[in-house]
This record gives sequence, structure tokens and C-alpha cells, in this order.
Amino acid sequence: MHRFNDLTDAQLQAKATTMLRRFFGYTSFRPRQLEVITAALRGRDTVVLMPTGGGKSITFQIPALILDGITVVVSPLLSLMRDQVDALIANGIPAATINSLQSDDENRSVTRALGAGHIKLLYISPERLLADMPRWRPDLPINLIAIDEAHCISRWGHDFRPDYTRLAMIRDTRPDIPIIALTATADRLTRDDIARQLRLQDPLTVLTSFDRPNLSLKVETGSSLRRRIATMTSLIDRSPSDTGIVYCLARKTTESVSAELKKAGYAVEPYHAAMSADRRMEVQSRFRSGELQAVVATVAFGMGIDKSNIRWIVHNNMPSCIESYYQEIGRAGRDGLPSETVMFYSVADLITLRKFADESGQAAVNMEKLKRMSQYAEARVCRRRMLLSYFGETMDHDCGNCDVCLSPPVRHDASIPVRKALSAIIRTGEEVGANMLVDILRGSSRADLVAKGYHNIKTYGAGRDLDAATWQSVILQMIQLGIVDIAYDRSNKLFVTPYGREILFSDQPVMLARPDDMAHREKARKAAPAERRRPSIDPMTVLRDLRNRLAAKEGIASYMVISDPALMAIAAVMPASLEKFAAIEGISDRKAVAYWRPVAKELARHFKQYKPEILHSRYDTLFLLRRGNSPAEIASLRRLSPATVYNHLFDLYEAGAITDSDLPGIVDPAVYRSVINLYLSEPKENFYDSIEGRYPDGLVRFILAIARKKGHIPPAST
Repeated sequence: MHRFNDLTDAQLQAKATTMLRRFFGYTSFRPRQLEVITAALRGRDTVVLMPTGGGKSITFQIPALILDGITVVVSPLLSLMRDQVDALIANGIPAATINSLQSDDENRSVTRALGAGHIKLLYISPERLLADMPRWRPDLPINLIAIDEAHCISRWGHDFRPDYTRLAMIRDTRPDIPIIALTATADRLTRDDIARQLRLQDPLTVLTSFDRPNLSLKVETGSSLRRRIATMTSLIDRSPSDTGIVYCLARKTTESVSAELKKAGYAVEPYHAAMSADRRMEVQSRFRSGELQAVVATVAFGMGIDKSNIRWIVHNNMPSCIESYYQEIGRAGRDGLPSETVMFYSVADLITLRKFADESGQAAVNMEKLKRMSQYAEARVCRRRMLLSYFGETMDHDCGNCDVCLSPPVRHDASIPVRKALSAIIRTGEEVGANMLVDILRGSSRADLVAKGYHNIKTYGAGRDLDAATWQSVILQMIQLGIVDIAYDRSNKLFVTPYGREILFSDQPVMLARPDDMAHREKARKAAPAERRRPSIDPMTVLRDLRNRLAAKEGIASYMVISDPALMAIAAVMPASLEKFAAIEGISDRKAVAYWRPVAKELARHFKQYKPEILHSRYDTLFLLRRGNSPAEIASLRRLSPATVYNHLFDLYEAGAITDSDLPGIVDPAVYRSVINLYLSEPKENFYDSIEGRYPDGLVRFILAIARKKGHIPPAST
């Protein structure tokens, strides 16, 4: 296996940068990507920890393009594989997947293509790899194995999957193949376990910054369903052409929240594991294409999301750990544009999640992870600094893009409401949960409260001066401070801790963060409602419309045609030539020749001052040749026959656009001489029979045409 021992790191990195420009349309790598790529090309095992949207895929896709043979990518979800394969094909990269959703004939076709050397990247599930790999030909040229979502291999990870633990079999089957293990969410314990489980040899561990400064971070406590829906609709209204995700803890909640948003007139669908496979695929497809403005989902919609223009994430309930939360908010803003995240947090969430953790089989670990998650939710310091510190990264300044930074909390003396709550808990015999406690304090007349005689206790109605949301915030902070706790073995009843009793019977002040003034917020929201974007004839609107049509025609997601940042750059620059269009970041060689004409014609149709230079399609072939593509690569990128490409090249030679100095880059001089010598030595009637199958279709005719023009062989009439 070629490991480029004859090349320096700088030379390898130059090759990698060329591939990045040609196939992805970017001129530079993100931090530490080149380090991983170089290690892979040298054959070294690597553990890569990069944030969601941080460019993990590039670290194995670039080596796949440089190395001979096949890169196998292990991925846990079929939908994610399909998205990645579609995105690669859209960039002119030969990729495929073998999976259970394809027919046996389709999978056999992929296997044949692998054997013929027509595929560079193969995406496959761990189960399928373990079943198929022992049956693959020993000489199948696998050069690299990338294991995505590698935290699934570890029992310490937040999404442990038993099938992943068997991937160490790779070392028994093909011990010579280097492995890249990639994840966006893994603490130190999980990272070490990944390397041990996969039996990695002296792995390079690469950790990049977890900071996603384009994501705003916000947490709201104890908000009503009405307020939550209002927040969601506001987010949709601010980005009506983009998409968002609402994560819910329960399947039932996805249905109810989705119904509320639909009632308000938004294109929204629920998604959860109880839905049929066909129904889930339909929702994914509509979300992927941009037809839906949002999906309301359980975590079943987690790792299968690879969509660059998700503009917002809402957690209707608090996640069970920071790893899950970080991964889920990381679905937003993968294209680098500003995106919003909001998490709602309630006592009910804490109760449910503590129960789940207690029943998980790893209660101690999961309870501690939940504790860290709730501490984040209750943070009164910069949330980004707290989030980064969890992953071992420090930041010496506040981010200025989280709710704590933008609206620092005001602490106030909450001693009176805290003591009212403590008194009420004790007077009920510590037999009520949080919701019942709020109703007692606010003087509710609900039947079960009255039936138990709670309307007769001294503190009944003593908290009418505070609304329910404020009381929920007070109780939550009391739990976090250890003033009260939850008895999970007694139907989540609240009980007073020794610390709480000390507070109750002393003059010790209790300082709590002042709850949000919900009434004021609601009033402000109504006074300045978010406006829906009105359609207008501007370049971005025109380009979005065109992109949707092109995506529908190709059967891929719109962001795979042209990303939002690239679309915004096109709208701003209004490139007037193919070369200027291709200079836009994110426009690969294949996208340049595929979309330049549609984009130029559509802009010219709407904006009379725009005068693009649209040349004959043979000049697209010249453009690709100048970018370093071979005739075979040009044929693949343009989806033309090799013969057509060689016809273009001869026409360009005739027109003087291609000179003699360009010819060695088109046809190998040795091949040129061989063809000419055979033509001159063989009778003309035997020539084509004797040379058939030796060279690509169209190459021989191109050589003969050039040779006649240069006088190396007689004219055709002779």
C-alpha cells in the first residue's frame, strides 16, 4: 500500500489542498484537518474529536481521493449514509453505500463496482461490515477505514451501541489498514476507551476547539406550552426559508407540539421511533429537501442529520447529558452562518431524566452526567464557557452570544417564598410533587388537592402573589441548591433536606436568580412581533428558487446543490463568468460546470443590468482541463462520454485555445507515439481492429486528428 514515503508533509498537504479546491470548492482547511489527513496518508491510526459541523468528514474524504483504492466509512444510520453519498456524488466523487434498504441487485451492483475500481468511498453500517468483510476478496484494495460516531463503541459514551464493540474484528481481518475513529462528543474516558476497543496502534489523537461561536445559546425555565410554541413560531418566522428541529423527550409530545405548529400554519411534521419506517423516511426526505420548516422529534432523529442550513434548534425538554445536548445543538449552523438554540428546562424534566438514569444500568455515571447537564441549565455564568469546560477547554472571556451574557441575572433575596415552599412541603407530610406544591401555594381548587385536605393547611394560597412559572423557577433552584430533593422511590415526592430545615428555622438569607418576567416578555413580544419575510425579487430569492428546482430535478437536498454561504456570496458578487463563479468558496469543479449556466441565465432573466459571459460548453471542458482534471475526470464531472470530451478538446485545439504545450497533459507522449507508429505500420483496414479496447473511447481519434494537423500522418483522404 502506497504511503507516499517519497513525499514530504508539505508536498502531501499541497496535494490535499488541490483536492479540496477541485472537489469541494474551498481554498484552505480548518484547524488540524491537514494534520489528520497527513497521518492517514502515512498510514497512522487516528482518533479525531471535532465538533458537529467542524469538518470531520473531510479528514477521510480527502485521503480517499488521494490514495489508490477504496476508503470504507462505517456509519450507524442509513439516512446519514445516503445523505453523505448524495453530497459526494454532487461534487463529482464516486461514492456508494451497501445497506438493507437497497435491493440485493443494487447491493451486488455496488460490490461489482468496488471490484472494478469505480468507487472511492463505500458507506456501510457496522452490522453489514462485520457480515460482509470476511467475504470480500483478499485483494480488494481497501486503503483506509473511517469509523464515524465512534463514541458508540464505548460504554462510557452517551449513545452506546453493542454492534460497535465488534468492530475490533477489523484488526483481525485487515490489520494493515489504518483506522480513523471520529466523534463530535467524547470526554477523556470515552476517547481512551475508543482507542482501546478498536485496538488502535499508537494513535494520533486530534482535538479541536469545541467552540461554535455562530450558535447562540439560550435556556428558559418553567415556560408554559403557549410560551414554548411562541418561541418556536418566532424562530420559524425569522428563517422561513430554512429549517429547524424541536427535540422532545416523549413521543406523545412530538405529536402534540407538531399539531400546535401545524395549527399555526407552519410546515411541520413529528418524528419518532414508533412511526413506520416508510413514514420516517418520508419525513426525513421532506426535511432534507427543505419542504418542511421544522421537524419535532425524539432523539431518534439524532445522528442521521447532515443538513447544512438548519438555522435553529429547540429542546422542548432538557437532554440527559451535555454530550447529547452538544451534539444536538451542533446540527444547527453547520454552514457557519448565525443560528439559534433554545432549551426549555423544568422540574418535570429533571424528575423524568433522573428516573431514566436510575434505571439505566449505569446509574452512578448517568446521574452524574445529568447533574452536570442541570448545572449547565441553571448556569448564571457564561454558558459557552461552562459548556467548553465540560470538554476540557477553557475560554478566558465571556462569549457575548448566550442569554447569560446578553442579560446577566439579577439576584434577589428569595427567603420568604423559599420558606413558604418549605413550610408547605412539611405541612403536607412531604407527600406532594412540584406541580401539586405550586397549586397549593397559589390556592388552586383542583379536586385531588381538596380531597387530600391540602386546602386546609396554613400555607394554602400563601403564594398567590407569584405566577406558576416563577414558583417553578424557585422550586428548581431550591433543588439545585440542595434545599429540597426528590424522592424517586416515592413517586417523585419532594422532601426537605437537612440544609433546607436549617434555612427554614433560621434567618439565613436565600439569594436566588430573579426569574424572567414572563408577562413583560410576552408584552414585548406582542408589541414587536417577528415579521414573516415577504417575497421580493432580489438575487437571494431568485437563487433560492432556482436551487430548489435544480435539487428537485436531481433528487437531492437543496443545500447539496449550493450551500447557503455560497448562495449568499453569489447573490452579493453576481459573478459574470464561469471562472468568477468557480472562485466562490464552496463551488467545486463539478458544481461550477453543472450550475454556472442555470445560475447565469436565471439572474440575467430577472436583472437586466447583469450581463454574464456564457460561452460554448466546450469551454467548460477547457476550464476543467486548466483546473488539473484529466479527460477521463472531465467526462465524469460533466457526465459526458469520453468521445465527446475529446471532440471538445480537438475543437479547442483547432480554435487555438489549446496549444501544443497543453497536449502532454491530455495524452501521454508515449501513447501518442505508439498510436501513430501502429497507424503507419498497419494497413488502414486493420488498424481499428488491432487497437480496439486498448485506449479510452475517443482518444485514438483525437490523437489521429492532432497528428494529421501536425503532419505526423497523411491527411484522411490519402
